[in-house]
Amino acid sequence: MLSRILIAFQNSSQGGGGGGVIDVVAKFGAKVDEKTDLSKPLLDAWKEACASTSPSKTVIPKGIYFLSTATLDGPCKAPIELQVQGTVKPPADPGAFKEPKWIAFNRIENFNLSSGGVFDDQGSTAYKREGCKGHDYCGSLPINLRSDFLTNAMIQDITTKDSKQFQANVLRYKNITLEHFTISAPDESPNTDGIHIGRSDGVNVLNSEIKTGDDCVSIGDGSKNLVINGVTCGPGHGISIGSLRLFKNEELVDRVTIKNCTMTNTSNGVRIKTWPGAEPGTCSNIHFEDITVTNVNSPIIIDQKYCPWNKCKINEKSKVKLSNISFKNIHGTSSRPEAVKIICSATLPCENVELVDIEITHSGPTGPALSQCLNVKPKISGKQNPAACSAPLPAKPTPTA
Repeated sequence: MLSRILIAFQNSSQGGGGGGVIDVVAKFGAKVDEKTDLSKPLLDAWKEACASTSPSKTVIPKGIYFLSTATLDGPCKAPIELQVQGTVKPPADPGAFKEPKWIAFNRIENFNLSSGGVFDDQGSTAYKREGCKGHDYCGSLPINLRSDFLTNAMIQDITTKDSKQFQANVLRYKNITLEHFTISAPDESPNTDGIHIGRSDGVNVLNSEIKTGDDCVSIGDGSKNLVINGVTCGPGHGISIGSLRLFKNEELVDRVTIKNCTMTNTSNGVRIKTWPGAEPGTCSNIHFEDITVTNVNSPIIIDQKYCPWNKCKINEKSKVKLSNISFKNIHGTSSRPEAVKIICSATLPCENVELVDIEITHSGPTGPALSQCLNVKPKISGKQNPAACSAPLPAKPTPTA
């Protein structure tokens, strides 16, 4: 898939009907003064590029630009590339946004976003906003990069920082690669998931660095054929599948591989979380392998009693079926004793769970690392430290973020 995308853009010098390079400063008068809105020059350049019948590039040159908001719509008539070489900033005031998005890409095929640019959302004011404290949901705040219905796309060598809400939202994608994608936000920034993926088929997140205040990567319903490889995460909440089945009509999650990743000073490592009392659903063929954890609160976790903010009813049980899940070659240190915590549903116990070559030690003073299990009989092989499922589960397990 990656080679097909690259070939499309390597052929950008061929063909007719427009195309070529469109510079938003040289052709459309964009100002590099951090005051003049880039919105109209960018949208005018995009409109011309999108109408071209041959591949085209829109370029934001080096410099610092102010951009109120922009939605770049397709479909376009040929492969299209947006090269961001400079730094783009929005209004710092969250109240300036009428919709929960800053820059959006919609219904584009054969799309490339590249060239080392920075999307700086200046989110520090939003982190202190009333109603966003304590990890309450801040859904009205703008997402840094929102994209829907993209097909055959690549995002590479781009930085997004200090988003007021999610850093990047990937919905209804088909065949996309995000590579050398750098994400940065402080540990105390609520609801700033690095990359949120949902209802997408064939997404690759490769060789990227994510520092944020929520999940480094959150994988929502409808995610299929997803690969996360070579991601470093921390601070943040780790890499999570879910939370799942909070809403009706959610789609199944299937064939997800997370490997060669490093978690440092995160609240979780690799995790699956589902809501108790939620709508029925399935999550299967999930594989975590070759993961390094350093000072991570909960390195390995399945949590089918996920209930932040105490918003669940007592004694509710998850109706999500988890099956064919493996944790292989996961090693390092945990900051809490509960290094492995697999809490499955009493209604639908987890099936075909594997623990292979687990080596996690507790870095704190309160005792050895523990492995706790509920409603699961995992298949065990290789080294197991702590001994698999050897510790009793407390009456009130430690809640996870």
